[in-house]
Amino acid sequence: NTNLFKLVQALSTGLNSFLPKQNAPQIIKMDPEPLWKLASSSSYFVKIAGISGASAVILGAYGAHSLLSDDEKDDNVKKAFESANRYHFIHTLALLGVPLCRYPSLSGCLFILGLSMFCGTCYYSSLSGDHRFRRLTPIGGTFFILGWLSLFL
Repeated sequence: NTNLFKLVQALSTGLNSFLPKQNAPQIIKMDPEPLWKLASSSSYFVKIAGISGASAVILGAYGAHSLLSDDEKDDNVKKAFESANRYHFIHTLALLGVPLCRYPSLSGCLFILGLSMFCGTCYYSSLSGDHRFRRLTPIGGTFFILGWLSLFL
């Protein structure tokens, strides 16, 4: 059994002497880049997301302490405001991820249009009682959908 092992070892050593010598591949160690450096070319979307997030908190607080606590306000008005605020927060978070996608300008613009046309019209009609711009709300929702789909590209 040991003789067989020695024979196989001798054959493999002998065969290796006929093969060309190969150097071991050189390993290059790379430190990962921080995300803020990777996203620096589209960092303005992160700044817009910061402003959008702050405004979502401000509007949410205003709505909770004045609009939503008012018992005389219609439930549909309250629901529209809450919906606008929820979508505002969700799509502000989406804006934070925009610099990491393949087409950040496209995705970011679609999300910003959605925020303006969906959330903006819901906020406006809830706070003012003027429903003239409500027909733009579904268009804003379409921009949200297109924004999410653009992340797939």
